[in-house]
Amino acid sequence: MYGGAHLFKSSTCSKLGALAEKALNEHAPDAAALARIFGISETLAETVHRRVAEKLRVEPIEDYRIDFEDGFGVRSDSEEDAAADNAAREVTAAVQAKSLPKIFGIRVKSFHTEANKARALRTLDRFLPRAMLPENFVVTLPKITAPEQVATLVDVLKPYPSVRIEIMIETPGSIFILPRLLEAAGGKCLAAHFGAYDYTASLGIAAASQDLHHPACEFARSIMLASLAETGVWLVDGATNLIPIPPAVHRAWKLHYDNVRHSLYNGFYQGWDLHPGQIPARLIAVHSFFLEGLAEASARLRNFREQAAQATRVGAVFDDAATIRGLVNYFERAVHCGAVSRREVPEIGHLIEF
Repeated sequence: MYGGAHLFKSSTCSKLGALAEKALNEHAPDAAALARIFGISETLAETVHRRVAEKLRVEPIEDYRIDFEDGFGVRSDSEEDAAADNAAREVTAAVQAKSLPKIFGIRVKSFHTEANKARALRTLDRFLPRAMLPENFVVTLPKITAPEQVATLVDVLKPYPSVRIEIMIETPGSIFILPRLLEAAGGKCLAAHFGAYDYTASLGIAAASQDLHHPACEFARSIMLASLAETGVWLVDGATNLIPIPPAVHRAWKLHYDNVRHSLYNGFYQGWDLHPGQIPARLIAVHSFFLEGLAEASARLRNFREQAAQATRVGAVFDDAATIRGLVNYFERAVHCGAVSRREVPEIGHLIEF
């Protein structure tokens, strides 16, 4: 999740999690509601509702960014200085209270103009020395247009060797220099985020046509997927900009659900949300995506193992080593996101690494 820097408090993540849980209880209180809203079977809905409710209870937010960019806007230097100082105090309090998610960080302004760059560096210079940084702290750099911008951020973070960075791919030119951006990161890059709306706007696409399913977005995702394959860099898809507030909660949920399922289909296993009410729809999409294929994937993987890793067939589906790698990817992702427990994974020895 992203949230404006001026709004962040040590209790923010806990409060947002509680709001997400409340949204599920109010707008999809049972499996029947889930089946009706999202068009999934009642049997699957029972399992999904139970697991999502539990996930919202114990870990509604896995990752959070204090946002000094779009979520904060253009403000005076004195306002941003005050927000940076306050964020440092609140993060320190949250670390001491152990109330932060597993991954946490800030998004600064872009480096694409000298004025923005100076402001972003000033914010980092105020925040980092004053804050007690949690483990897995990251700095997200938006609207990257050149490798030098990434190198500058890495250089600034040298006094903080455990801090990682994330790059945001939001301009047409950045799509074609991904290897150079990764090289400039010097092994510090944790993730690459796709900013669909900035990207499509840069291409001249009209606002009414800016959509996560637009062919331009599909092209960009494919380039990111191919360029960053086997690098260990996580791929993160863009946000749904329709907020689930009454009276359009279910409509916004269904759109977000469809967008998340589309991301998963395209190999983008993470995404970001703008409102706590979006979290239930994301979790429902993730859990249903993995759970609905569990039985068939288990049968295919067991059959492959029993045939001593030779090419096999289950029904009309033919499997060889390449498709089995895809099944292994499926189980690894399913367990990592919590949709499937390890005890539900077939006994397949060395094939899966958790």
